[in-house]
Amino acid sequence: MIILEGADAFPKQSYAVVTIGTFDGVHIGHRQILQKIVKQASDNNGVSVVITIWQHPRIVLQGVEESGLKLLSTFEEKAELLATLGIDYLVKIPFTKAFSQTSSEDFIRKILIDQVGTTHLVIGYDHHFGRNREGSFEYLQANIDNYGFTLQEIPRHDIDDVGVSSTKIRLALQAGEVDTAASYLGRNYELSGKVVHGQKIGRTIGYPTANLQLSESFKLIPAHGIYVVRVSVGEKDAYGMLYIGTKPTLEGGLKEVIEVNILDFEEDIYDEVLHLEFLKFIRGDMKFDSLEELTAQIGRDKESTIDILKQYSK
Repeated sequence: MIILEGADAFPKQSYAVVTIGTFDGVHIGHRQILQKIVKQASDNNGVSVVITIWQHPRIVLQGVEESGLKLLSTFEEKAELLATLGIDYLVKIPFTKAFSQTSSEDFIRKILIDQVGTTHLVIGYDHHFGRNREGSFEYLQANIDNYGFTLQEIPRHDIDDVGVSSTKIRLALQAGEVDTAASYLGRNYELSGKVVHGQKIGRTIGYPTANLQLSESFKLIPAHGIYVVRVSVGEKDAYGMLYIGTKPTLEGGLKEVIEVNILDFEEDIYDEVLHLEFLKFIRGDMKFDSLEELTAQIGRDKESTIDILKQYSK
């Protein structure tokens, strides 16, 4: 897959099948659209093109903290997922406050037609684009004779009669429901971060942890608690217990931390990047009356982790 910074760099093609959207998380609903454009392009000896804006409009216009929006994927994660689906071109359009004033008609004319040369446009259910989200399937359909490309809308994808959306996946993760999130994503949710020095209390009670520092402040962190995770560092894979929380027993709940106790692993991995894949939620964060009570509970958490992992080895 070729990644282009801006649509003006796009090399004109004889047959370009295009879709537009943020595609946060590249969930199973998104995949219907993406698989459609890949097949359409292949059937017509053309290319599949995804046009996405980055950063997310709400984060740019309101700020990370003010918007309260957390994303399911970084741009790099999104690009990697799109590449696995066979997309030929990913066109990344920088979203700025100035760009936010681009009308839907200008977006269609300047980007879809003049720069990309769209032959066939596929958009998802209820997708909007352009200034104040004024562009829509209905708008395109009403004016399609003026554009010179064909148009198709993909309907909402349902699981158990629940419409799949990035918003619903975020809500599931914020509730610790990583199983639900995985069913909507079509894969387990992931976090990545660099291993940094912590207080090293874990090693004094027999459960050393790798403390993670995320590279992106907008990446969604699931609910506080203990999780079973798959851990990848470099070429090595392992399993572990992940803790997300504020350490209320030890620190009085001042700062959120992300730390993982990797099972049967003793290597020095400071400054390495860990990739975590959420497998199962064990319990929520808790405050204990003593370090001894906390240690005993971690022991029980480890037993639960091992029992859960037995299911994955079957």
